[in-house]
Amino acid sequence: MNKELKKFLATEFKSKAKIIDDKILEVIAPDGEIFSLLTRIGIYTDETTRNYQLRQVESVFDKNFSEDKEIMANSIWRDLMLIGITFMGLSSGDRQGERTRIGNKIREIREAKGIEAKDLAKLANVDAANLSRIEKGKYSVGLDILSRIAFVIGHQIDIVPTQM
Repeated sequence: MNKELKKFLATEFKSKAKIIDDKILEVIAPDGEIFSLLTRIGIYTDETTRNYQLRQVESVFDKNFSEDKEIMANSIWRDLMLIGITFMGLSSGDRQGERTRIGNKIREIREAKGIEAKDLAKLANVDAANLSRIEKGKYSVGLDILSRIAFVIGHQIDIVPTQM
């Protein structure tokens, strides 16, 4: 094994990839969100090949990590194809349901109050395009931005029990 390959295999990335089975790879992104990748990396019997491809996937996730999950997913697709990782699909992450729920709630409150999206964006000091992504559940919004949006629409962030 050459020196460069040994160095790459020893590299620690913020993202962590592991083989679940012959077809599924699980990747934990730097923010802790879990993505599933439909790939055949698990079928390789050569451990060096498996580890090399796992490190490549981690590298691609680190390079393309973004709060905008739509842009992140598109960039991951592109880069995995460019480096020759054979895969058939990528999940939207394990937090997509929450992003969608929160985005829908923001839009619902905004519309009920008769506030235009561009006005909410301006008052909350949020880029209008990002507000659109937030309302569509395509942007992983941080607490600071979420608090500013909530304040403008007359709400506050609170921890509430999950309804069973």
